[in-house]
Amino acid sequence: MTDILVPTELEGTTATVRNWLKSVGDHVKIDDPLVELETDKVTQEVSATSEGVLVEILLDTDSEAEPGAVLGHLKPTDVKEEVQVGSQPAEQRGAVKKSESQLRESSKARGPAIDPLTALSPSVRKALGEHGLDPAQISGTGRGGRITRADVDKFVASGAAAVPAQSSTEVAEPAPTPASLTARTIPHDNMRLAIARNMANSVQTAPHVTAVFEADLSAIIAHRAANKAAFEAKGVKLTFSAYFVAAAAEAMKVAAAINSRWHDDCLELFENVNIGIGTALGEKGLVVPVIHNTQDLSLRGIARRLTDITERARSNQLGAADMARGTFTISNHGVSGSLLATPVIINQPQSAILGLGKMEKRVVVREIDGQDAMQVRPMCYVSLTIDHRVVDGHQTNAWLTRFVEVIENWAS
Repeated sequence: MTDILVPTELEGTTATVRNWLKSVGDHVKIDDPLVELETDKVTQEVSATSEGVLVEILLDTDSEAEPGAVLGHLKPTDVKEEVQVGSQPAEQRGAVKKSESQLRESSKARGPAIDPLTALSPSVRKALGEHGLDPAQISGTGRGGRITRADVDKFVASGAAAVPAQSSTEVAEPAPTPASLTARTIPHDNMRLAIARNMANSVQTAPHVTAVFEADLSAIIAHRAANKAAFEAKGVKLTFSAYFVAAAAEAMKVAAAINSRWHDDCLELFENVNIGIGTALGEKGLVVPVIHNTQDLSLRGIARRLTDITERARSNQLGAADMARGTFTISNHGVSGSLLATPVIINQPQSAILGLGKMEKRVVVREIDGQDAMQVRPMCYVSLTIDHRVVDGHQTNAWLTRFVEVIENWAS
């Protein structure tokens, strides 16, 4: 038998079996996708590493799957044994179906009895809530008759979900009184649960301290206006984020401890500046794809990487490697309208995170020819939240000072 394994690189996150793409008894070829796994960040396929027949599924849809866990088994076949299931005689096809049934019964026997209407996974509960479905409407194909996410998707695609479920035993609810509350519950999906765990763990692990500076964005606005078209001609979007990434990489030179990791017995300083960019996915949460080795990239190189990872993040095409090995994170919370957010929670096990507020024109005082003058400038609050175990106010302010200098003195 050949083991079908959960990939070991899952960015430290437990996966959930999203959907089996093959059934027991199916013949598969090398690299055929077998099963979809879903983490808090990505959905990825596990493909066949050899040709053969799927003979056993150990982890059904909606089961949790640790890195390296066995999902199921393939029985390899050589060329002489190769048989197309669709061309088998009826007797052989019946034998395959019988084998599949026996395997499913064997799988059931290994686990405790399950109530298919109450043992619903978070993703199934979420899908039922989104479509206003009663689980009693849906026939479950999972272990012990359990309803899987694939069952819900199939039911919705059939059009049956368009007709609201009616029950002969329904009793009319009394009209709400002025003092009553109207509410609904939304089950947590895997991504939201993982984000919640990570945020709570970060606050409990690291003492957070935030310093706030402000930056005049006039110089990068002028540079972007002069170069945006040339970048686009090369298929690269020149966004403000590219400038912020470049300035952050430069600021690491004056406060190297910002780009580090705390250990109980030492501080691990990284030479590679791998900057993660918090990317919102609307109601689905957020992901943090990483631009690796930004210390070696030009503005165009950074902008090209940003264009690629942002587009793939929003189309759910990121892989685990795209979000691995980050050493520092930028949260551009201003894109959704906030001027200042504090604290922006550190992306563990990193030591700091940069927060960028909304750009807003404000009146500021500038000295011109020895005289104070009021001017309208495009300003932005920038904050650095640090793990106070790692760095103190001196390094924090030195880092922010250099970051602002780079932004405000960008050559046009």
